[in-house]
Amino acid sequence: MAAIEKGDYEGFLAFCADDTKWTFLGDETLDGKNAVRQWMAMTYRDPPKFTVSQLLADGDFVVALGDIETTAEDGEKVCSSYCDVWRIRDGKLVELKAFVVAKSA
Repeated sequence: MAAIEKGDYEGFLAFCADDTKWTFLGDETLDGKNAVRQWMAMTYRDPPKFTVSQLLADGDFVVALGDIETTAEDGEKVCSSYCDVWRIRDGKLVELKAFVVAKSA
């Protein structure tokens, strides 16, 4: 997350397996590191800001709970709460299931 906040998307992607799969529940699924790279380039026009309120680990899974602030196409700030469930294989992030809900104004 620290690399993403700095805009170092390639630095973050170095921690992802080539066959990583990201599922944004109720929205879209990204298959492979290149799909994630393209998604980040389009979605994170400005680096997002994360607040992690809880971080839980169990075996091959890590769960992060918190808030994220992104910038919409029109330049407006968008604040959301998230729960990311990561699965790790051989030291790499291989799967993400992300639950993201916009916060009320």
